[in-house]
Order: sequence, then structure tokens, then C-alpha cells
Amino acid sequence: MKEQNNSKVPQIRFKGFEDGWLEDRLEERVEFFSGLTYSPRNVQKGVGTLVLRSSNVKNGEIVNADNVYVDPKIVNSKNVEVGDIAVVVRNGSRSLIGKHAQIKNRMDNTVIGAFMTGIHSKNPAFTNALLDTPQFDKEIEKNLGATINQITTGAFRQMMFRFPRRTEQTQIGGYFREVDRLIGLHQRKHDKLVTLKKAMLQKMFPQPGTTTPEIRFKGFSVGWKKEAVSSLLTERNIQFPKSAEYPLMAFIAGQGVAPKGKRYNREFLVSDEVNKKYKRTELGDFIYSSNNLETGSIGTNKYGSASISPVYSIFSPTVDTDSSFIGQLLCQKKFINEMVKWRQGVVYGQWRIHESDFLQIEVTFPTLEEQQKIGSYFRTLDELISKHAIQLQKLTQIKSACLKKMFV
Repeated sequence: MKEQNNSKVPQIRFKGFEDGWLEDRLEERVEFFSGLTYSPRNVQKGVGTLVLRSSNVKNGEIVNADNVYVDPKIVNSKNVEVGDIAVVVRNGSRSLIGKHAQIKNRMDNTVIGAFMTGIHSKNPAFTNALLDTPQFDKEIEKNLGATINQITTGAFRQMMFRFPRRTEQTQIGGYFREVDRLIGLHQRKHDKLVTLKKAMLQKMFPQPGTTTPEIRFKGFSVGWKKEAVSSLLTERNIQFPKSAEYPLMAFIAGQGVAPKGKRYNREFLVSDEVNKKYKRTELGDFIYSSNNLETGSIGTNKYGSASISPVYSIFSPTVDTDSSFIGQLLCQKKFINEMVKWRQGVVYGQWRIHESDFLQIEVTFPTLEEQQKIGSYFRTLDELISKHAIQLQKLTQIKSACLKKMFV
């Protein structure tokens, strides 16, 4: 590829292409088709003609989600074909307008719904990539209805874009098709691992009223014991100014202890930054924020020595406790629901679960050796999930950057 500066050609192009891109109405380059209008009495349970709706479009892919089937006798719209693109043109959520996905596999007896528009293109991969560009987002904003979240078919047809010769379209479409394939691959692996983890959390921890899990590692048969959290954790309340050894960090939902980004940096509000005291935390500590438990402000410190806001409650594992196990045990929804019962205060921002109350909550747990086995298993799962999440982020960033530079 090579870079260009001419405003009528993209910044980055494949070798061998130098012609300027020509501006044209979308309707001159693709064919549009409408979706099916149906009533509730036409809906059938699990059989009939599948109607693709906005819920069936996720991350640029067609998925099975809240599927709707109708009586084939009332269908008077085009069946989707491989390469067709289904676009959401009307929805209660403004942000979903323009969401789209390409039909990649044969789907017999399948149509799009009335709040969708279908596009048939001779270069479907290029057209699909075009609908991912900032240029399409701008066209949506220009044509959105003032009172109803929709773009009309007429407005859609009239949208103006620049197009290269068909051979260049094929090259560009092929490139983004491969990027999308890689994104889809990592997305599916990520989602499968998340689903596996959810299932194993159910099976490798005892259900309420029991003392043994459904699945255990070989060699363990003794029932788990029920004791207070204080058997596993002790409060750590050490406060000093930040230092090079204990840098000031954020505690971010879903990430834990992590470097402060601009969103979380509030140091400019501190009048005495040098002497301001923060709580110190070490690798393996368990941390929670009383205010934001439901949104994920709870977990273990996987970073290391750090200083964090004193609003957080910090606990260190006892000698008979595996930190990874504790993170999985105490971050489950059923335990968080128990924690919430201890929350005091009536105003958000002032809610509090006192450390002494938290340490009184009873939990069921096994021997240290079994804790370590379970902790290691979920630590490996989390690392794999994180690996695919990082790849997804990188690929998405690459795609976003290329969409800006490979289209006009």
C-alpha cells in the first residue's frame, strides 16, 4: 500500500491504483430491497419464515437472538441471499440506526423485517466496509428523522459516497473481509470462554444449601466448610502519600488495579497533592467499593504494590487462602447480593459496607490445596479471555484506522 494526499483519493491505497474516486449516489451502485411487515397473529413458535431484526445483528454478524418466525403464506418480500447486507433503519435506540451485517451463509426461508433495509451489491465486501466508515455515520446523522429514530429508504438511496474502480473495490473489500474474519474468530473464542467460565462457576462452587460442588478435581471429596470471611481475609488499612514504590493507580471495574487514565485522574482537585494520603495495596489483595458493587468495583489486585483512593476497602489473604480462589468466590453475584444487605446510607456516594460487617459474612470454601487448584483453573481461563479481548481490541483499532485512511 502507499499513501496519498489528494482529497479525492484515500490516504492509503493498494499498489497499482492511482485514479481518483468518483462521487455517486448509493442507489446508482447497489440495489435496495424492503423488509417484511407482519402482525403478531402471523408469528409462529420456532417454525416458519425467519424474520431478521435488529436483535439478529451483533458485532457485524447475523446471530440467533430472540428469533421471530412467521407464517410463510404472508411473506411477500425477497429472501436474503449470500452477500446481501441487512441494515437497521428504524429503532427505538438512536445508536442502533445503521447497524448492519452481511449474509455470509445460505439462509433459506429467511427475510428481513420492516425496520430493516436490504442491500444487494456486486461488490458486497466493499459495500459492507463502506457502511462501517465515518462517512456513513455522517450520512446517518444528516438524514435521521427529527422525531422518529429512522432513515427513510428514499434518504438512504440518495446518500453520496466516493467509489473507486471495481477492481480496487474488490481489493479493499477482500482486505476488510479478512480483518472481519479475524475479529469474528477472536470474538467467538472470547464468547465461548466467557460462557464456559460462567458454567464452571456454577459447577465448581457449591450451590446454596450444599457443601460440595458438582465438579471437583481428582483427589478431593471432603465437604467444604462454612465460616466467616474473616477466616480468609484480614483488613489492610495502611495509608501514606503516593510514592515511586507505591504509584497512584485507579481501581477500574472489570480490570482491577490499573494505571489512571484521563477519565479517572482527579489529582488536579487535590489541594495538597504531596501530602495527600492513599491506601496501599499489595498483589493478591481483595478490594471493593461499597458504592459500585453492582457495576463490578470488586476484585483482586493483579497489578502489585500501588496506592489507591481511601474510599476502597482493602483486605489481604490469610496464609490459608489462595488469592485467585478468593477473587472467584467473592465476585459471584450471589455473594455480592449478600454484601449489599449490609450496605448502609440512603444517598448514593455515601453508601458504606463496613469492613467489620463484610468480614462477618459467611462463605463456603475448601482446603487450601483445593482452593489453589480451582484458583489456578480460573486464572488460566481469565488469561485466555483477556488474550482474546486484547486481540479483539487491537484488530478493532486497526480496522477503525484503516477505514478512515482507505476510504474518501
